[in-house]
Amino acid sequence: MDPKQIAQELADAHELLSQASMARLAYNGLDGRPRAIPIGIFWTGDEIVMSTAATAPKVRALAARPEVALSIDAGDSPGSAKSLSVRGVVHLTIVDGVVPEYLAAARKNFDAEYAAEFERNCRAMYDQMARIAVEPQWARFYDFGAGRMPQFLAELARKSS
Repeated sequence: MDPKQIAQELADAHELLSQASMARLAYNGLDGRPRAIPIGIFWTGDEIVMSTAATAPKVRALAARPEVALSIDAGDSPGSAKSLSVRGVVHLTIVDGVVPEYLAAARKNFDAEYAAEFERNCRAMYDQMARIAVEPQWARFYDFGAGRMPQFLAELARKSS
């Protein structure tokens, strides 16, 4: 997919990316078998960033096989359903202490008092964390309520009307 197309899809998904706190990350484990896990995310405006303990099994798996897929969804009805699908490569960085985006996500989703307590607990718990940033190589944003859906569904809908 052309970089301009990727940028446009991400720009169109800006609201979803800004509001979302969770995604599903798909990757291959060290045994070669696929995994799909829920994981917290933070959109920086340039990157989709996830974090985990530096010792988490997914860190070794992502270092060996950095190709991933990511799905971010919102809405609980056909009219409000939105989804962003991303395929790309992760860039891993081991950081001392806590990944800044991990704390930024907490501040976004928690009230100030709870976010401060969360930060204190994280700083006490993590000597190091892995920062997992996705470099999108393909992206597609769907807004079903606005009629922005996968091509095959649009064709089926046209045929049935």
